[in-house]
Amino acid sequence: MLCVLVFSLLLNIIHSVFAIPAHLSEPAVKHEWPDIPVGWERHSVPSADHLIDLKIGLKQHRIDELIDTLYEVSDPFHSKYGQHLSRLEVEKLVAPHPSTIEVINTWLHSHGIHHEEAVAWNSAGDWISLRIPLAKVESMLSTKYHTFRHKTTNELAVRTLSYSLPRHLHSHIDIVQPTTMFDRMRKMQVTSHVNPPDDTISDISLVADVTGPAGQNISASCNRTITPTCLMQLYRTEGYVPQAAKRGNRIGINGFLEQFINFADLQTFFKMFRPDAIGANVTVLSVNGGLNDQSIPGVEANLDNQYTVGLTFPTPNIYYTTPGTAPTINDSVTPPQRDEPYIDWLNFVLSHDDMPQVFTTSYGGDEQTFPKDFAIRACNMFAQLGARGASVMFSSGDGGVGAGTCETNDGTNRTIFQPVFPATCPFVTGVGATFNIAPERGIGFSQGGFSVYFPRPSFQNQVVPPFLRKLGKTYAGLFNPAGRAVPDVSAQGEGFQVVVGGKVESVGGTSASSPTFAGIVTLLNDARIARGKPTLGFLNPLLYSIGKPGFTDILLGNNPGCGTPGFNASAGWDAVTGLGTPDFVGLRALVV
Repeated sequence: MLCVLVFSLLLNIIHSVFAIPAHLSEPAVKHEWPDIPVGWERHSVPSADHLIDLKIGLKQHRIDELIDTLYEVSDPFHSKYGQHLSRLEVEKLVAPHPSTIEVINTWLHSHGIHHEEAVAWNSAGDWISLRIPLAKVESMLSTKYHTFRHKTTNELAVRTLSYSLPRHLHSHIDIVQPTTMFDRMRKMQVTSHVNPPDDTISDISLVADVTGPAGQNISASCNRTITPTCLMQLYRTEGYVPQAAKRGNRIGINGFLEQFINFADLQTFFKMFRPDAIGANVTVLSVNGGLNDQSIPGVEANLDNQYTVGLTFPTPNIYYTTPGTAPTINDSVTPPQRDEPYIDWLNFVLSHDDMPQVFTTSYGGDEQTFPKDFAIRACNMFAQLGARGASVMFSSGDGGVGAGTCETNDGTNRTIFQPVFPATCPFVTGVGATFNIAPERGIGFSQGGFSVYFPRPSFQNQVVPPFLRKLGKTYAGLFNPAGRAVPDVSAQGEGFQVVVGGKVESVGGTSASSPTFAGIVTLLNDARIARGKPTLGFLNPLLYSIGKPGFTDILLGNNPGCGTPGFNASAGWDAVTGLGTPDFVGLRALVV
């Protein structure tokens, strides 16, 4: 009897010491939308046993230290420039504090979820994944999910307008997904048409050349159609022979939305536009079961890969195919819903010791459609790539200063310019678009502006204020002048000749600009590796300092949207073309 009393007393003491105060365990809202996001409507109530692939992003304990280190190794004036971190060094900085692991496991156990049975942790320990019925998710998040339908596309998504966590978990969890993210990731591509047989590329030997900004000869046909030869002439990579293809230099291309690269089309492209590359290929890596169906050639996938290889051959090109289609409702023949591919891809790449030194992605969505906590967490993962020596390019978008009505989705329905995420993340390089040659002009769809989520980074402090002063009070209230400004740079984005299904299509969009600029960066890395130097890594601090003379300033063009003429291209940085377009010869002299 005495033993029972002592044991009971010990249990009470333990409970009193370790029990979470009631006010801390009460649910508190983590994120909510005031209204159903624009373009969506309630459709139905999903089944309680509908399976959800839940992802929980745990607080990264030393993320501020990682970002400080990123800036040190990316600043060409810092003594640590180029001293990039290893995978293990990065993972130590983003790993959760042990107390976070403890409280998360306790929370999961309280809902009948045991680590060894149902929970998968990524290599850094800052993401956990579990596949559980909707009813359990609703209990864990104190919420109710609905099936929502997109009014234009009829896409269906199981989402909630609000979710909560026990108050004491807010300091341990950054995000839980899928919950309130209604973003419709889209390809950054505005024009695509099949050229008639007599409207393909002319023999450049029969057309008089024009003079480029550095005095170089450029085929006049490049004013109408873009090929690898046009880009090599315009951006002065013609004649450069890559030297580090066998010394580890690589470029990575991201594919989402079931966009597949077609190998037969790639060889046809080589025969037409890069004969010396015939027989070369792209290595395809599958992320979480991503496919590469050769019966469905993708315009986006073919564009990205044909032009990265077209510019960088014989440098190895890696194509990542990641599941991430339009949101779907699972049934007996539909695979599990996978509509948040950024995190899947980032975790995959970051889990490997070895990875390409350059990445290009031609996808994105209006910043406001991403919950801010999601955008920040994904942005910090791009910072991890930069800390490890990778340069990350994203298309800046194809909506000018914003497509459609440009209404806010915070319940006020105000008109505001709409920048695109992830290009607004300060740790990636946003790429806008130009067209024409001698001179190049900013093209109307080139999306540019200012982030609402991310403040202006210090590397932009010298170039953005002069643009704002010239702008004056124009568009006051329509954008955040203190926000991170995009794009950073630009490149050609219209009339790209792409082989799709054996035929040439003319494609435009910042989806063409991003792989083009990424190809130039890959060649710069090649030159640095050949000289025994580290790769460029996170580019922006360098671009906005010693790199500025390596760009051709674009002085013409504007990017209308939201019922306005948009911003104007002008001397110096502008919100249409950024710092301008690359001059490989000039940049190589600055960075090698």
